[in-house]
Amino acid sequence: MKRWIAVICILAALLTAAGCAKGDEDAKDKVADLEFTVVSEAEIPEELKQLIEEKKANEFKLSYSAEGYLYIVAGYGKKDTGGYSVSVKALYLTENAIVMDSDLTGPEQDEEVSKAPSYPYIVVRMEDRPESIVFR
Repeated sequence: MKRWIAVICILAALLTAAGCAKGDEDAKDKVADLEFTVVSEAEIPEELKQLIEEKKANEFKLSYSAEGYLYIVAGYGKKDTGGYSVSVKALYLTENAIVMDSDLTGPEQDEEVSKAPSYPYIVVRMEDRPESIVFR
């Protein structure tokens, strides 16, 4: 029995390490910066809006393709107040993947913000591409 537990633990460790290595490998070397547009809520396709609405309470990352465009979304979950913003630090192509690095900025200490909860996220649109997406 102990032998099986040890084998399972070793296999789990190897699979985890292999998965991490592949993700890092996919996102290693930048080949080119990618052109993108941050889209307003009015420009988000309805089906994507529904997906965002379903996921917005928790941190999430997703992609969506429609009509020749690729939409990449990074959401930061429920925040107790307003005043948060999300920005794209980098969006680039590697040999095997698209890498998106986004950042959440909170309100300044003395900034007056809405007391209502907020759900900060960002949606970027670019030409549809086949590569997988790595979020940083």
